[in-house]
Amino acid sequence: MISELTQLAIKAAIEASKDILIIYQSDDFEIENKEDNSPLTKADKAAHKIISSILQESKIPILSEEGKSIPYETRKYWNKLWIVDPIDGTKEFIKRNGEFTVNIALIENNKPVIGVVLAPASGALYFSEKNIGAFKSIVNLDFINPENLLAEALPLPLNHKNQTFTVVASRSHLSKETEAYVENLRTKHGEVKFISIGSSLKLCMVAEGKANCYPRFAPTMEWDTAAGQAICEAAGFQVIDFKTKKSMIYNREDLLNNWFNVL
Repeated sequence: MISELTQLAIKAAIEASKDILIIYQSDDFEIENKEDNSPLTKADKAAHKIISSILQESKIPILSEEGKSIPYETRKYWNKLWIVDPIDGTKEFIKRNGEFTVNIALIENNKPVIGVVLAPASGALYFSEKNIGAFKSIVNLDFINPENLLAEALPLPLNHKNQTFTVVASRSHLSKETEAYVENLRTKHGEVKFISIGSSLKLCMVAEGKANCYPRFAPTMEWDTAAGQAICEAAGFQVIDFKTKKSMIYNREDLLNNWFNVL
C-alpha cells in the first residue's frame, strides 16, 4: 500500500494534467519568456496553481519552478518539502511532441523519498516510494484511483532486453560534452544506441530499463530531477553528481544542479 502522501502527489499530478491537456489541445498557449529566456505558458501557471492547492493539504512546504522565490535562509530549516515542476519540458509542450511531464517529489533530509512523473499526453505514470519501490502504469486521467494504483502498476525496472548499450539524452539541450561521452562509450561497448527525448522521461527510461545511462552535461534545476531521481533510486539506479561523486542532494542553497549521470 502506498502512503497517503504518495497518493496525494499522484492526485495533484493527475488533476494538473487534465488542465494541461485542455490547453495543449487549444490554439493559444499564451507563451511568454522568463528571466532566463526559457518559455512559460498559461499551462505552466494553471498546473502550478492546481498542484499547490492539492499539496497544501499535507502542510508540507512547496518549492516550485513557477512559485515565488523562497530565500535559502527560510528553506534551510525545512527537513521535509515538496519539489515541483508543473511542466517539465515546456519547449516540448510548445512543439506538441508529447514529451513533457508533471514532476512532483517529496524530499526528506535533502534526499528524494517519493517521486511522481506523469506524461499527460501519453498517460504514462511513473511513481515511487522509498522502501516500497518504483512503478509504471498507463492511466486514463478521468478514471484513476490512486488507492488502487499499486495493484495494477508494473514494478521497475521492466525486463527490456537491451542487446545494444543505450544512452538517452536531451532533445533540446544536446551538448558537445554529451556527444564526446557517447563516443567514449562506443570505444568501450562497440555499438551504442542513442535516444533523444525531452523532460524527465529520460530518467524514467533508465528506471524502466529502456536505457543504460543518461549523462547530463547541461544546466538543470532541482525541480527538473528530484522526482525522476526518486524513481530511479527506488528502481535500483543512481543519479551521481559529477562534482561530488555522490548522489545528488536537494534543497541546496544553489538550486542549479551540477552535471550528473544516471546509471
